Amino acid sequence: KNTTHWYLPLDQFEPFLKQWILEEHKEWKPNVYGQCKSWLDLGLQPRAVSRDLDWGIPVPVEGARGKVLYVWFDAPIGYISATKDLTPDWEKYWKDPETRLIHFIGKDNIVFHCIIFPAMLKAEGSFILPDNVPANEFLNLEGDKISTSRNWAVWLHEYLEEFPGKEDVLRYTLCANAPETKDNDFTWKDFQARNNNELVAILGNFVNRTLVLTEKYFKGAVPPVITLEAADREVFDQMPVIRKNLEENLENFRFRDALKEAMNLARLGNKYLADTEPWIKIKTDSDRVSTILNVSLQITANLSILLEPFLPFTTEKLRMFLNVPTFEWDLLGRSDLLQPGHHIGKSALLFEKIDDEAITRQLDKLAAAKKANEAAATGIKPAKDSVSYDDFAKMDIRIGTVLHAEPVPKTDKLLKLLVDTGIDKRTIVSGIAAWFKPEDIIGKQVTVLANLEPRTIRGITSQGMILLAEEPDGRLVLVTPEKQVLNGSDVK
Repeated sequence: KNTTHWYLPLDQFEPFLKQWILEEHKEWKPNVYGQCKSWLDLGLQPRAVSRDLDWGIPVPVEGARGKVLYVWFDAPIGYISATKDLTPDWEKYWKDPETRLIHFIGKDNIVFHCIIFPAMLKAEGSFILPDNVPANEFLNLEGDKISTSRNWAVWLHEYLEEFPGKEDVLRYTLCANAPETKDNDFTWKDFQARNNNELVAILGNFVNRTLVLTEKYFKGAVPPVITLEAADREVFDQMPVIRKNLEENLENFRFRDALKEAMNLARLGNKYLADTEPWIKIKTDSDRVSTILNVSLQITANLSILLEPFLPFTTEKLRMFLNVPTFEWDLLGRSDLLQPGHHIGKSALLFEKIDDEAITRQLDKLAAAKKANEAAATGIKPAKDSVSYDDFAKMDIRIGTVLHAEPVPKTDKLLKLLVDTGIDKRTIVSGIAAWFKPEDIIGKQVTVLANLEPRTIRGITSQGMILLAEEPDGRLVLVTPEKQVLNGSDVK
């Protein structure tokens, strides 16, 4: 049927977006900047922002009865609505040039937050634009894509049951291995190594030795600084430097590097204790040990601040061990957080080693899931008879974009699609309703067999076929290009 739609004229905003993104935001992460550049280099086209659906946000203009807004047109507006609902001062969040608007998203939503939403904000005119969109890439699991349907996943409730008290170990591993600029992999062996070789051997070892020696030599009281030597001053000089580096990384959304800086303070403390050897000097120079443990305790107190964004359960324990309240961030880097005579609390191990057996259990669970998936894949169809290249060359296969999608009445399998094939805009009826909602497929690029003879399906003339991959369990998956391409591009 003929229908009317409302469009966002993205092409009119292309010069602005090129200047704003490509010239003014070269500091954006390369994966974000690169995807935006790819879209802009191809050239922007007007994008339909209305849909013929019976649910959604009604298009609020005259003559739009029965129309609703495209989900990625109204969803970002919801960001504004949420703040408006929460506070009467909402406008200062969205209109004050001193505000920093940051979108933390995945790479599959980059275009909506870097191109479409900024174009909307620019068109309105009074709202600030995003300052940064630090989108992450995808995190895989043991070399394969995470899939809840295939049970190829780490289920949080199971993790908390099987690794009690180790919330921060998972947080640490995920942050240290975050897919900030490229896809990355979570492996159970890496999880074990980071716990045993970093959290236990570096952070936990330093804190435990400091607290145990303080209790043993000074009955749990913070000893005074007697005389600062060069090694002590070097440690105190390094703490503000580590803070500066960490804050710079946080400000630029380099969370992996920020975590490394936080752990550098623990490494510094570990090396300091190993070099100064208070357990040996206590026999001959208790004044020197007093200074060494004061310095070590100041490092520990700073760690309770520095690690708070990354390991909140651990820093809560640290404060309990030190018998202190939460320190303000502004105090980070100081060398007098703990006053002489202050009594620390009872300590315990911050982290415990994870043995091979625990890791084997996790790998066995994934192996069982893989085996079940392989069993389900036994229904793969055999290869068909060979065809000549000439026969293949007769097929006109192109990339097109779905402009509109709606269910075919009185069926539960068919969707009626309007597809821009680059050579025309045509109707295609496809049996994909069980796997795709209309609103999910609109705007996606698909692979089209463009010269298939038209045929009538449920009274609708279908002019082509959408090509899909069928999994062994019958699920259908769109065959789409790796990146946005021009409509009408040949598939060869």
